[in-house]
Amino acid sequence: MHSPLPRLGVGVGWRAEIDTVVERLPGLDWVEVVAENLCTDSLRAGRLPESLRLLRARGVTVVPHGVALGLGGADTPDPARLDRLAVVAQALGAPLVTEHLAFVRAGGREAGHLLPVPRCRDSLRVIAENIRIAQAELPVPLALENVAAHLAWPEDELTEGEFLAELVERTGVRLLVDVANLHTNHVNLGLDIAAELDRLPLEAIAYVHVAGGVERDGVWHDTHAHPVSEPVLAVLGELCARAVPPGVLLERDDNFPPPAELAGELTAVRGVLEKATERVTQGV
Repeated sequence: MHSPLPRLGVGVGWRAEIDTVVERLPGLDWVEVVAENLCTDSLRAGRLPESLRLLRARGVTVVPHGVALGLGGADTPDPARLDRLAVVAQALGAPLVTEHLAFVRAGGREAGHLLPVPRCRDSLRVIAENIRIAQAELPVPLALENVAAHLAWPEDELTEGEFLAELVERTGVRLLVDVANLHTNHVNLGLDIAAELDRLPLEAIAYVHVAGGVERDGVWHDTHAHPVSEPVLAVLGELCARAVPPGVLLERDDNFPPPAELAGELTAVRGVLEKATERVTQGV
């Protein structure tokens, strides 16, 4: 049984390149910050980036998002990386920490990418133990994100939804569902989005990511540098038709648009979320 997490609302990924833009976005409920982009020495000394300090002073929730822990690898989580996440979470007063269901290094070599894990029983056992280790060291709940993939492992025994559901059952970990990644895997690997959404334990969802991408030569690239496409918003709508998530966050990492365009994307996301909430309220 999951203890309740706060209703986050609609947010955006905080990036230093657009910090003042993010500060001025109308109706912003919360932000997510890449944990590895913050200096832990400064955080230990009580110093936040000025923009994050201002947002927190306004009551905007800030959630740290890790990209380097590598919980999907064969090695146990690095204590130093876990300590960094814990320090960031405490400094931000965050209600949770998020990471990826991915492996990022092996044999001392960095992949430079969030690689999909083999969805087999052996992998499930190792990753579940890694999650338990991380949960024991973190001061707040942990949520894991599904990743975009360009390949599937021949060892796969479970679908993506089944694998995530097993991890939730074994560890109580929460889920960060990236609907843009579901769309990516639909285009690139033939993922049945509706079937996978039906397999997810919706009560475990902490929040949802949306992001833009582009299709080239039949391959979808999850760039975080393009506007959110209608198919991705449609996947968000499919998820919301099953359960209204506590929060939705727009990711943008490059090719940052004018403030009005960014605000427009948030408005589109908010519209999907509000329609779903209205349907639930009316019992439709």
